[in-house]
Amino acid sequence: MINDNGKFTGIMCLGEDITDKRTSESSYKELFNTIRQAIYIQDLEGRFLDVNDGALEIYGYQKEDFIGKTPEFLSAPGLNDLEKLGTYIDNAINGSPQRFEFWGKKKNGDIFLKDMSLVVSNYFGRKVLIATAIDITERKNAEIETKKLLNNLKKSESTLLHLLKMSPIAVRIAKANGSEVVFANNAYVALIQTNLFSVLGKNPKNYYAHKEEYETIVEQINNDEIIYNRLIELSINHQTVWSLASYTPIEFEGEKCVLGYFYDITEQKNLQTELQEQKEEFETIFNTSKDGIAVLDMESNFLDFNEAYLKMTGFSREELLETSCIALSAPEDRERAIDAMTTAAEIGYIIGFEKTCIVKNGKRIVINMTVTLLPDKTRVLINTKDITENKNHEYQLEHIAHYDALTELPNRVLNSDRLRQAMIQAVRRNEKIAVLYLDLDGFKEVNDRYGHSIGDQLLIALSIQLKQALREGDTLSRLGGDEFVVILVNMDDTSMALPIIQRLLDAASKTIPLENITVQVSASIGATFYPQFDNVDADQLIRQADQAMYEAKQSGKNRYHIFDAEHDRTIRTRHESLDRIRQALINDEFVLYYQPKINMRTGAMIGAEALIRWQHPDEGLIPPLQFLPIIENHPLAVEVGEWVINEAISQIQRWQKQGLNLPISVNVGSRQLLQGEFVERLQLILAQHENFDSSLLEIEILETSALEDVNRASQIIEACKTLGIHFALDDFGTGYSSLTYLKQLPVKTLKIDQSFVRDMLIDCDDLAILAGILGLAKAFDREVIAEGVETHEHGNQLLLLGCELSQGYGIARPMPPKELLQWSRKWEENKAWIV
Repeated sequence: MINDNGKFTGIMCLGEDITDKRTSESSYKELFNTIRQAIYIQDLEGRFLDVNDGALEIYGYQKEDFIGKTPEFLSAPGLNDLEKLGTYIDNAINGSPQRFEFWGKKKNGDIFLKDMSLVVSNYFGRKVLIATAIDITERKNAEIETKKLLNNLKKSESTLLHLLKMSPIAVRIAKANGSEVVFANNAYVALIQTNLFSVLGKNPKNYYAHKEEYETIVEQINNDEIIYNRLIELSINHQTVWSLASYTPIEFEGEKCVLGYFYDITEQKNLQTELQEQKEEFETIFNTSKDGIAVLDMESNFLDFNEAYLKMTGFSREELLETSCIALSAPEDRERAIDAMTTAAEIGYIIGFEKTCIVKNGKRIVINMTVTLLPDKTRVLINTKDITENKNHEYQLEHIAHYDALTELPNRVLNSDRLRQAMIQAVRRNEKIAVLYLDLDGFKEVNDRYGHSIGDQLLIALSIQLKQALREGDTLSRLGGDEFVVILVNMDDTSMALPIIQRLLDAASKTIPLENITVQVSASIGATFYPQFDNVDADQLIRQADQAMYEAKQSGKNRYHIFDAEHDRTIRTRHESLDRIRQALINDEFVLYYQPKINMRTGAMIGAEALIRWQHPDEGLIPPLQFLPIIENHPLAVEVGEWVINEAISQIQRWQKQGLNLPISVNVGSRQLLQGEFVERLQLILAQHENFDSSLLEIEILETSALEDVNRASQIIEACKTLGIHFALDDFGTGYSSLTYLKQLPVKTLKIDQSFVRDMLIDCDDLAILAGILGLAKAFDREVIAEGVETHEHGNQLLLLGCELSQGYGIARPMPPKELLQWSRKWEENKAWIV
């Protein structure tokens, strides 16, 4: 852009629909760099935003040597009055253009005198300081030498005249009344574009475009005033010549005269005029473009915008200036919009970025946007086009091709595409996905009895309920009839699918009122997981899930069955696996990892959960789901469980010696808990650890384990309490507990299952369940800790519900003992989860 004084302040790139503007920008930049004098653009703190080629030529620096720096390195030390310079700058900022001489220093150390001007321009809501400079060392030296010669005029007048004739600066001597030229050098004759005989004896007033200005100059000279660097307009052969002129009263050949110096700046002045015209052209484009154009700072706050942008958004100028471009983005596109701004800052531009905006009165529009970083690197320019109508048309066509007409769910085509994409992402992110094949039990009977209309209504209602049971990012598709496919994504392990499958079964079995009747069906679900040991494609996964669904239906309906090739292979070699696990226990190959628990309100670490891992000598670290299910109903489960308790107690004591006094919780399965000698065997383990504070050990049991024999579980918990050991009910909310059972089980803590916590931000039912669990806990005076806390948003919501204790990947993943000790010290320094 060009400011009001014709100086360069930035370049606009208006996008794909205004390529002619890019051409104008190129011409404008060429003009900026063609000017011979130095031009600097600075912010009001003095930092350079841009300089032209003239500045680089004068100083000998590269452009990157200027950008972001203040001009002290260009000043000649000890030769300038810096306090006076500050006054010049303040005057310019207050609206008074300044002109003065200043000593400069080049990169090679040469000192030179420059004629400087300062002016402030307001462009796109931001004031910038425009400075120009001309090297006048040669001219100044010539003037000084001339003055010296004039002082000795009587001694060496002929020498003076000879030097003046040879001077590259235009010089002429006229009588004091200004009526007649008595001397002119060759440079002056060239300036006037004539010959010496046409100049001598003539009134120089004839060359001035404004005669009254010449008369004012003559009057000042007659009053013995010296005029320095006045911009005058000459009219030579019907053309305008601009010159910087200086006038000094002298005595020449015994007569009072005036000595004039003239420096031709016509070329610079013409270029300045052209730059001003370019500025006006750009401003016209900006204000008349049919595209919405806006200028933002690097935080996306609006600085300026054109009428088209105001019309597109419906906001007033005042309203837009109080918000930001990111704030207008729809919530689902906000992160993408932030990424686009970041990318534009890094590479200079983003072309063809589409996002949804929420504008005046909540209206949603889709825009295509080009983002361009301006040269000062502190602002961006956006060019936008409203493409809402086109997008709506595209959406209608896509919807017809990819969605089921009855339920509005993705159809078989879209399901296959999403499944393939999910498989690619799972491999790339080292995650798991689940494919579920769901078939309704009893749907044919409803359809036959009540007709297809009722059957269609039932499918629509069930589709809504099934979708509500899923997480954001999961896909529910209808293949046809009463068959559905579900794709579960973003899973760290396959166990994360189980509570979702249960929610789907619950949703499918709800009674549904339709017209004047109430109907109820159920579902059989087959599940398979990916990646697998063998290489399979999307169609094979669907067939595996379909086969597993058939097994579920054959087993009695209203249930699920998992098809897992690796698991089946493990079952076939179960005896070998049991022997290997027993050998691992003997060889001390098992290790415990620890996941911290914190109080989110205070930031304190309140404990850790011990989680077993198998450090296999050949296969590396094996997660528990790959070996614990094998021993779940085997006596070996008790041996492994007792090893966990013993190792956890040993680790507590080791940490105590290192200054960390941390409670540890261990998981105990139903087989180990309900065996006849659990309390006695626990006492034996405690006896092996001298001076151990048993209150530092907590036992976690699954809700379903406790409900297998509530009376027996209650007796065991009470007996352990006499030893100082407390219990926690793990995965609370996923079993079939009742108020009676909760009252009977004297557990200290309820651990809310991670499936409710993870989805509470998007699932109102999960949020309601959480609130209910917290209410129960308060009523029964139980502590509550939430699992599955992955983000600050989860933590904030839990605090609002009254739950302060939590654990999850958003705090820390399970880690070895040494790492947890280091983590705890770093955590005490940061306490990053205090909200």
